[in-house]
Parts: sequence; C-alpha cells; structure tokens
Amino acid sequence: MTGRLADKVALVTGAARGIGRATAARFADEGAHVVVADIDLDGATRTAAELHATPLHLDVTDPSSWAAAVESTIERFGRLDVLVNNAGIGAGGPLHEAPLADHHRVIDVNLHGVLHGMRTVTAPMTAGGGGTIVNISSIDGLVGIRNLTSYVASKHAVTGMTRSAALELGRFNIRVNSVHPGVISSDLVQNSSQEVRSTLERLVARQPIPRMGRPEEVASMVTFLASEESSYCTGAAFVIDGGHLAGPWREDYANEPG
Repeated sequence: MTGRLADKVALVTGAARGIGRATAARFADEGAHVVVADIDLDGATRTAAELHATPLHLDVTDPSSWAAAVESTIERFGRLDVLVNNAGIGAGGPLHEAPLADHHRVIDVNLHGVLHGMRTVTAPMTAGGGGTIVNISSIDGLVGIRNLTSYVASKHAVTGMTRSAALELGRFNIRVNSVHPGVISSDLVQNSSQEVRSTLERLVARQPIPRMGRPEEVASMVTFLASEESSYCTGAAFVIDGGHLAGPWREDYANEPG
C-alpha cells in the first residue's frame, strides 16, 4: 500500500464489477475507506467483502436513493472526499429503429445518474473543505459512433457536464474531471457474443497498442485523479484508449514496414 488515498472516503458507483470494481479495489489498496455502491446489492456485498469495504444499494437514476447513499456514507465515516460516477449502461441499434424506451433508459442512467450524483455530493464536500469527482465517460463521448446514438449522446453530455461543473464547483475546492476509456476487457465484453468479441478484437488489433485495455489500467487513471497528485487538474478529459483516437487508420499503410 502506498497510501495515495490514505483515509479518504470514496463512493464508487457501479462498483460490483468491471471498471467500478477495479477502481474500488485500487482505492482500498491505496488506503481509502471505500463505499461499493451498486443497484445490484448482492454483487456490491460480495465485492465489498473481498475488499473489506462497505456495500451500499444505489439506484443512480433516483435522487432519493442518492440522498440516502450519501447520508449513510457520511453517518459512517463523517465526510465524503471522492465520488466516482462509474455506473452506466449501453444500447445499440440504427437511429431510426432503436426503441425510444432504450434511449430514455440510457440517458437516465448515464447522464441523469451523473447529474444526481454531483448535485448530491456538492454540499457535503463543500462542508468538508472540498473533494474530487471523477465521471467515467468514454471515447464515445468525444467522437461519433454508428448505431450507438443514444449511448454516444449520453457520454458526450457527461463530457460537457464535467467541464461545466468544474467551472462552477472550483470555488468550493471541488475538482471535476472525466475519464474516457476505449475498448476495455470488462465483464460486459467478456459476456457478450462471440461475434461482438471478434469484432472488438479486430478493431483493437489496429490500434498503436493492439489489445483491449484492462479495468485495472482505467482504475490507475481514476486513482491519479482522486489523489493529490492531480491537484491542478480540473475540467479535463483524460483518454485511456491504447491510441484508438490518435488519428485516422489507413488500411493501405497496414503492410508497410517500420
């Protein structure tokens, strides 16, 4: 343990698995008091038991659930220093065919969930002298992707909302940044169809770093932003994508040496 987050109190959403779980684990290793929050309380409880952390049920789409979660955290630990808005879902399909119900659900979880979280923690973080908010967006929050219009819209919104919140909350000593993972070998990817996994593997094979990222690599970036090492960083978008967005890929250059 290096103690980069020693005695900080951190609430991580969607922490039962994937990037959220990896982040909670890294935070615990760095000395933080971690609240593992998830709509899947059983999953949160299992993860928390492994990490010696605190499990908490949280429906990020429900402001009253947020209020209860933050109140419970402060009652237990006396303050809240770090919020990681990681919970998110995806939905795909052609723009003109995708069900509107899917669109509304994606926006409710991915966008409204982040908004509710930031709104709820602002007062207690301010009372405690400041804090750090890390919003997990996506590289899809920086570019357009076919057949993912609702997901892309939600993640672009998180990117913009992060910047606006940073401008607004800086006077309270609250820093707000976004993290933009590329293709990560998460539970969602591993549990997807063979066709989807094959497509993603072909895609990342063309990146400068030709593999999927690991949840632990994203957790390292989030840990940096949660720690005092990033004390001069706010309103910024941190990309971790193996070079996926570095520039256009050119098929005709693929076989050139060097």
